[in-house]
Amino acid sequence: MGTLCLTRLTLSHFRSYRHAQVEADGRPVAIYGANGAGKTSRLEAISLLSPGRGLRRAGPEDLIRRPEGLGWKLTAVLRSRHQVHELQSLAEPGLARTVRIDDKVAAQAVLGRVARILWLVPSMDRLWTEGAEGRRRFLDRLTLSFNPAHAEATIVYEKSMRERNRLLKDMVRDEHWYVALETQMAEAGARITAHRQEALALIGGATRDAGKAFPAPVLTMSHPEGELPQDELSLREALAKGRARDLAAGRTLVGPHRVDLEAYWAAKGIAARDASTGEQKALLISLILANARALADDFGAPPILLLDEVAAHLDAERRAALYDEVCRLGAQAWMTGTGAELFDELGGRAQRLQVSEAAGERTRNHNRV
Repeated sequence: MGTLCLTRLTLSHFRSYRHAQVEADGRPVAIYGANGAGKTSRLEAISLLSPGRGLRRAGPEDLIRRPEGLGWKLTAVLRSRHQVHELQSLAEPGLARTVRIDDKVAAQAVLGRVARILWLVPSMDRLWTEGAEGRRRFLDRLTLSFNPAHAEATIVYEKSMRERNRLLKDMVRDEHWYVALETQMAEAGARITAHRQEALALIGGATRDAGKAFPAPVLTMSHPEGELPQDELSLREALAKGRARDLAAGRTLVGPHRVDLEAYWAAKGIAARDASTGEQKALLISLILANARALADDFGAPPILLLDEVAAHLDAERRAALYDEVCRLGAQAWMTGTGAELFDELGGRAQRLQVSEAAGERTRNHNRV
């Protein structure tokens, strides 16, 4: 099994940071400090070394340090299996985010070829009770972690669907306007469905190693219109057949964009949405750990984990179980909490990093072993 870890992370004019640098040695990193000290911003910076908009889904303009309004830049040294890469993610005011790998401009999707990064943040605690959109986005993050090409299929599908929806809202009835768009949607949609199914199968296989502290859920996909057409031909036919109803609704009603992710706790015989708050948190942690185990086998190295305030609502026994699982996996987990005592169960297996705020500047790190 190879190694995947950051050995250096540098932030420049990012969020509230004018400058900050962290040196790491591959062990888990426990980051602690008062609320508002910038702990989550460090995890967000690492998340931007993967495809997509990061763990807060912020746009480039939202990441700029104020009041200066200069461009922000993140630089990291990544040890990926048997290679070392320098990664950069940066943006100038008014411009899109740029990615560089070993000083060469690259598409965001290429980041997924050298690094796999998973995260768990407090907003995800509502995953099982919020709307389907949040679960679908979560499903696509899981899928993207295994297959970077999933992002391209999603972009193609959504672009074609937006154009089809525009025709529907304009009440265009000539089928010739729809055929090419539905062909594109069917081809990309079939790939999206196949990618999602492959990801759920890999995660399902990894749940066999789940411990008692975090019992694994059984995951399935559902569609509000019943069974989702999965192959290209069936989806194209469903889109064509549904035009009249879609015209009345002004939007596309069938396709992978309406899929929901459902989780079932087999041991207790309940759906995740009906579990207690603590049980839902345990299921979510179990799912992330299963994703990480499956990725370790698929990618050849365990992913980098970003666990924001993950220990705050866990008792000491479950905290210890989580830390044991992370260390057993061999993953570099970056974890945040308000106090150092939340990481006592890690002992010497982790680096400790205290983050403090002084006069609006966050520039220094205090590493403790």
